[in-house]
Amino acid sequence: MKVVSTAQMRELDRRTIEEFETPGEVLMDRAGLGVCDAVQRLIDATGFLRPAIRFIAGRGNNGGDAFAAARHLKEAGHMVEVWLAAAANAVKGDALKHLSQMKRAGVELRELPLKEDWEDAQRFAPHCEVMVDGVLGTGSSGPARGPAVGAIQFINDRSSESLVVSIDLPSGLNADTGEAEGEVVRADVTVTLGLPKTGLIRSAALEYVGTVEVADIGIPDELVAHAETDEHELIHISDLRNRFPRRARNSHKGDYGRVLIIGGARGYAGAVAMAAQAAVNSGAGLVTVWTPNSIVPIVAGASLESMVKGCEETEQGSLDAVVWTGAEAARDFSAILIGPGLTRGDSSLRLVQAVLRDCRVPLVVDADAISVLAGRARELSKAKCPVVITPHPGEFGALFARGVEDVQKDRCGAARAAAEETRCTVVLKGVGTVVAQQGKPPAINLTGNPGMATGGSGDVLGGLLVSLLAQGIEPCDAACAAVYLHGRAGDLVAWRRSQMGLTAGDLTRELPFVLRDVALR
Repeated sequence: MKVVSTAQMRELDRRTIEEFETPGEVLMDRAGLGVCDAVQRLIDATGFLRPAIRFIAGRGNNGGDAFAAARHLKEAGHMVEVWLAAAANAVKGDALKHLSQMKRAGVELRELPLKEDWEDAQRFAPHCEVMVDGVLGTGSSGPARGPAVGAIQFINDRSSESLVVSIDLPSGLNADTGEAEGEVVRADVTVTLGLPKTGLIRSAALEYVGTVEVADIGIPDELVAHAETDEHELIHISDLRNRFPRRARNSHKGDYGRVLIIGGARGYAGAVAMAAQAAVNSGAGLVTVWTPNSIVPIVAGASLESMVKGCEETEQGSLDAVVWTGAEAARDFSAILIGPGLTRGDSSLRLVQAVLRDCRVPLVVDADAISVLAGRARELSKAKCPVVITPHPGEFGALFARGVEDVQKDRCGAARAAAEETRCTVVLKGVGTVVAQQGKPPAINLTGNPGMATGGSGDVLGGLLVSLLAQGIEPCDAACAAVYLHGRAGDLVAWRRSQMGLTAGDLTRELPFVLRDVALR
């Protein structure tokens, strides 16, 4: 999905109003409905029963979006109140129209026009399950001032007991640079309006924006198609759905791809088993695992649907390079994943090099298969098949002989340069995962949460990715879909349970459900 600056979004709004005769009041109502829908999805995911929802609104258009959303939620039967960081008589224009409609709908309004009012509110405010931040939007500039500062501090102080949803962007965040110029709301979810803003995808913003959703406010497609936009894109569900065609009724397991996963070692059976189960749970027709003889019972027991082949192993318990017999070894498979639990010995390096040399089907190089290539990135460019690499920043730095801090300073630039050098599709993991491929703008993923920083999470991503490749999805599209769905699974688990208690197994079990986001059946 295209990403726009504040000025570009303002121009799209203007043209929609003037050329397509859509009143600003209507755009604001659509924004409110989009926020209402996002809050409802969050409530459904968490399982809250009769949650209290508190909107913290400013006097401008962001506040107007909040008034519209509060009315829609009230009309849907929710307990809603609005706290205004201003006097009601300071609200003007379309925002005032929606404030009046909101009050007529029976939503309680509390005015807190002074910073000191928000300090007092800390002492008497009752608990609420969800807070919606509509204090400041793209029209503000510079650090938050006056009652807006108090409102932002209130939201952050109460976020330990309430989930926080920000409208368009977290209040106080610069919409173009992503910089925190003063006090900034730390959101769990940001519902950005129309199109994502450039600031949301900048590395400086990632600590504040949470998971980013996009609310459609009816900007005409022809305006978006011809708009001057940022050089990066946001991975969004609307761009992924057409990559997942409806399955034919007259089909069989062979139609949905044959996956081969190469990995595992004595003491590291879990990684390859989780990758296999993720591939099974994400639609692959057949999944085969090549793993050392000594751990076959463990892997087979952990993924009953997979066909597990025991292979020769070294004295250390890792796969012996002789298991790969040349190009004919890959003849029966649609896509291959190598790396989970492979370990980093000389035999692993020789095995990875042989697979890169001979493979003719899409190949995912992950985990230890990346580590053994440290300093040998150019070997990837010699592959005669589509290759996707999935390094975290440490693996990326070792592979390309760069410091981790240097990589993290410009993740998009680093991923793009790596894609050019290796001719691979590059998935640079971490908060704001970047997918880069030659000739395409880098795409940033903003699903997922800190609970996914747990052992095995990357193995699940690898299994999901190779499954999508085996089903015939193009490498860049498969990578974008995989990181989005992987993060989405993590978000749903975290909402329903907790970030602290999230495990890789939870992600695997959630995959069949998040696939409904892209495929109805």
